[in-house]
Order: sequence, then C-alpha cells, then structure tokens
Amino acid sequence: MNFSELIHIIQDTNKLLKQRAYVAVNQSLTIRNWLTGLYIIEFEQNGEDRATYGTKIIEKLSKPLMQSGIKAATARDLRKYRQFYKTYPQIRMTLTSELSLKQIWMSVSSKFNNDFERTIPALLAKEKASKNTELGVSPKIILNSLSFSHIAELIKISEPLKRAFYEIECIRGNWSVRELQRQIGSLLFERTGLSKNKEKLIKLTNQQATQLIPEDIVRDPYFFEFFGLKQQDVLPENKLEDLLIKHLQEFLLELGKGFCFEARQKRITIDNIHYYVDLVFYHKILKCNVIIELKSRKFRHEDASQLRIYLNYYKEYEMQDDDNPPIGILLCTDKSEELVRFATTGIEEQVFISKYMLELPSEKDLHEFIKKEKKLYL
Repeated sequence: MNFSELIHIIQDTNKLLKQRAYVAVNQSLTIRNWLTGLYIIEFEQNGEDRATYGTKIIEKLSKPLMQSGIKAATARDLRKYRQFYKTYPQIRMTLTSELSLKQIWMSVSSKFNNDFERTIPALLAKEKASKNTELGVSPKIILNSLSFSHIAELIKISEPLKRAFYEIECIRGNWSVRELQRQIGSLLFERTGLSKNKEKLIKLTNQQATQLIPEDIVRDPYFFEFFGLKQQDVLPENKLEDLLIKHLQEFLLELGKGFCFEARQKRITIDNIHYYVDLVFYHKILKCNVIIELKSRKFRHEDASQLRIYLNYYKEYEMQDDDNPPIGILLCTDKSEELVRFATTGIEEQVFISKYMLELPSEKDLHEFIKKEKKLYL
C-alpha cells in the first residue's frame, strides 16, 4: 500500500460506514412510525377505553405525545403513521423475522404487565389481510432504501399498481423526495403506460432525475425531530439573512408594543413539502400571530404568494378560537431600493385594520431598520 492508496481506502471506508449509519437511522425512524400506526389501529379496534375518546382519539393522543417531547406527533403526523401501517401491512413480515429487533419487542412488551395478548410480538403475529402486496417491492428493501419522506408521498397513492410502479422506479433511479414528487406530478406512470418504448422513457427520466445522496437523509426534518435536534444543527442557512432576521427579531422586541417571540425559521409542512417561516410572533394586544418574512434581495411577486400561503396555514391550523386572523409583514431589500409590504389577507374588519396599524411598527420605522442594516451588511 502506498500513501495514495492509504488515502483512498480511508475515504472509501468512511463513505461506506457513513452510508450504513444513514440507512440504520432512517430504518429505525421508519419502523417507529409504522409501529405508531399499528398501536393506533390496535387501540381503535380493541382498546379497553376507546369508547371514552370517540372519534377524537388522534387529536387527544397528539397533545400528551407532543408534551413528552415527540415533535413529529401532531394530529396530521399520527394520521400519516396510521395510513402508513394500513398501506404497508406487509412490513410486519420483516419486523417479525429480524432477530436484531427482538430486543425492542421484549423491552416494550415488559411494560404491558406481562399480558401476552397485548405484547408487541402478539400484535405483529396477528393475521392481517395484505392487499396486492405481491405487486410492490419487498418490505425489507423498502425499509433499507426509502426514507419516510419518500413513504409519505407513496401512501398518498391509493391504487396499488401505481404505487408499486413508483416504489420500483424510485428505488431503481435512486430518486430524491423532490424527484419522486415531480415524477408523480408529471404523470410518469400514465405516460409510461401509453408509451411505445417504456424502457427508453424510464431511462431518459433517470438520466434527468435528481438523485438522493446520503446527506439528504440527515437534512430530512423527520430525522432531526427523531433525534431531538434543532433544525439549525442540520440545515445550512444564508448567513446574511440569518443576521438580518436576528437583528429584526431584536428590533421588534425592543419596540415593546406587545410582541411575544414564538419561533424563528418555523417549519410548517403542507402536502409533505416543508417551508420555513423566518419569524413568528404573537401580539398580545392584537391577539394574533404576526408572521414576518425577510428577503435579502429585491421584491418578487412570488414572495407575496408565499406569505399568503403561510397566513392561510396559520389561519387554519394555528389560530385559536379567540384569536384574530394572522398578520403578515414582508420585508425585501436590495442595493438600489427598499420595499416594505404589509399583507393583510383574510382581515376584513376595518376597525381591526385601523387598530393594528397603530400597534405594529410603521413603514417608516421598518424603512429605517432596513437602511441601517444595509449599511452594515450589504
């Protein structure tokens, strides 16, 4: 072995074992989600006190789980896990056959007062009908090859043949989640069915596809929520925007006009696509969320559309019964001009509009803030 070979063998060893680590962590996360779906279904069907919770089992389950520190346990997440279990019941075959997983079942079942019928092995051993499982990829390959974000896209497909097609092609082409979304949206399944040269179409598709790299798994929000990491630990940030957002946060809190800081780079998920809201405040006087987006460039029309989506999301999922509709502020800047936009989508009450104009910082204040920051950082 020469020195050059020494370098290469260390690099190759690092790459191989890092990939194995990514696969192992992703597999554990996916199994966790499948088992959660199993537990929910089992409780809905056989839980001793299930009648007490009626049709609100998911909503009532979400709150204590979130409070216990399980971040990916919103009602929508739990419904997704339940659907995962219902769509892929065949995964039980892999879990019951894997010797390495027996310790999990033993440790969990020991907490069920030795009632064998409620242990994890007993749940997995139950006979469940699997619909058209012969069409798709084997459960073991799914667990080894697809992230849960991939699976979250696949479980949206109700037709087994169509879902099996995307399973196979996603694994075959090593597609990223975004690529899978793009191919489903482009009707690849339907186009392939109509094509006279199916292999050529698939080959061309994979030549142009964005492929999954191991590091993508680490950036997956499900991954860092599973480990209790902050998104800043795994997501690269635009340093300039990071500074501007930090100073804007301090600026608004210094105004002392009722702003209560809630979140920075707040992740919201819509249709399995993740978005990040720069700043979220709750205004205790106006009794509403204030959503702020800051762009370190010139205003673009899509910025307003993006903010409108955030406002509608907050109005539907975050707004409490006694809250007013959320307010959005969009700040954009470049070297030649400053532009401030207030977005008031959904706010119809003129009295409230007049009130929030008094309580929020004026356009003049925000212009001055932008000018000051530009001198320092732009």
